[in-house]
Amino acid sequence: MKNTIRCTIILLVSILVINCGQNTSSKPRKALAKVSNRITALPQTVKSPKDNMPSEAKALLGRLLFFDPILSGSKDIACVTCHHPNNGYAEFLDISIGPNAHGLGSKRKFNPNNDIPLVKRNAQTVINTAFNGIDTYDRYTPEAAPMFWDVRVKSLEKQALEPIKAFEEMRGHNFSETEILPEVVNRLKAIPEYQHLFTAAFDAENSITIENLSKAIAAYERTLVTNNSRFDKYMRGDENAILLSEKDGFELFKKVGCANCHNGPMFSDYKVHVLGAPENKKLPEPDTGVDEGFGFRTPSLRNLRFTAPYMHNGSIKTLKQVLEFYEDISNGKERNKNVPKSQFDPLVNELNLSVKEMSLIISFLNTLNDDSFDKTIPEAVPSGLPVGGNIQ
Repeated sequence: MKNTIRCTIILLVSILVINCGQNTSSKPRKALAKVSNRITALPQTVKSPKDNMPSEAKALLGRLLFFDPILSGSKDIACVTCHHPNNGYAEFLDISIGPNAHGLGSKRKFNPNNDIPLVKRNAQTVINTAFNGIDTYDRYTPEAAPMFWDVRVKSLEKQALEPIKAFEEMRGHNFSETEILPEVVNRLKAIPEYQHLFTAAFDAENSITIENLSKAIAAYERTLVTNNSRFDKYMRGDENAILLSEKDGFELFKKVGCANCHNGPMFSDYKVHVLGAPENKKLPEPDTGVDEGFGFRTPSLRNLRFTAPYMHNGSIKTLKQVLEFYEDISNGKERNKNVPKSQFDPLVNELNLSVKEMSLIISFLNTLNDDSFDKTIPEAVPSGLPVGGNIQ
């Protein structure tokens, strides 16, 4: 009897040792802190900063400013040039082309004898930036909303001024970074219609200021919201809003690790990650990202139909190629010679993508598209300049 018990114990221990020695995954995993990958529908209302509450007059003013090239150094480019409603308030271009150029989106080209460099990053859509910074429990603070690929400023109000000040985005040669905003304010003050519009928006005389300029543009941008996609309807209880294959894709999206970074209602954790995306060969120098560590903020996955090409520098053309890139780096393949795999974000190790799963995930991502945003374009702007700048 004792011998029988002893043999049974030895057998059980052997089985445990064998099972523990087996690798049940296709590759070793590192233990990571728990990541919240909760995903919800977008809120149906938008928060605004306490010192910039919304109004129709303010949004109207902001819309005209957004389309008016009066804000640029050479009066040839507007905010909308790189964020046009026809392009989902983004542009079908890998990296942006600023002043001294003509055309819209992928047709935009520099004028002859140009010495202004390309903007080194892809223009993200303005749609839903009202929700930037929202977490997995729908909490966000508009005054602290992270902006740009490198999170260099917080809030739509501060973001609105940065392109105007940037040499390669809107400022150009004629003014220095310290001169351009006072110059723009003086231009606006000289236009009677803008005097009236600012007074109506801010309920005060002499209200054309740099601060109010940024507030008006931000107030308009907060009206550009698409929170009623098929996915949003599904998450609010409409089981028929998305197809069975798209539901399967949603489950795969979470299972393979995409939701570790692309979570919350905006499908972004708004954190900086190092992935080693391919460099854009149009740029003379590598883009080193945040703190020169090649990290960039997680983008939203909403409205991807309108935002190709992808990544911070537009170096990947299609969603399938994006997923193939993630499959590569999760298996240790380096796609950027400047970023060794030892520098990859640890969450890369949690990805477990395969080619056969990609089509279902892409089907799911298409449920996040929503074309119900405002596509109207003003017939004219108060400056009398061409609407949108030199985009013809």
